[in-house]
Amino acid sequence: MPNVAPDDPAAIISQAIQLKMCISATYNKANFLMAPHALYTRHDELFTDAMVVERDGKPPREAKIGTFKLSGLSAVAMSGVRFTPFAEFDPDDAKYADNLVRAVRA
Repeated sequence: MPNVAPDDPAAIISQAIQLKMCISATYNKANFLMAPHALYTRHDELFTDAMVVERDGKPPREAKIGTFKLSGLSAVAMSGVRFTPFAEFDPDDAKYADNLVRAVRA
């Protein structure tokens, strides 16, 4: 696995998107395994749109893309688990216009 600064969540997420690799992270005191699909800015803050693969070791009830503020993520790390992009994800969605840092492309 490539080396990325462990204290730079944006760099880790950006590389995970490029490699289509899940990340592990803590968000609101819950442990997540997630497949990041987009890294973007909104109101000068960084966000990632990601599909949750596991929350506290359990799969979600439904597959969907959720939005996570990077400042709320901690213990962000590459997991080594690869993912297939979520079919309903659209990197050309208007919400990413002019704000997209990186996105998964099929």
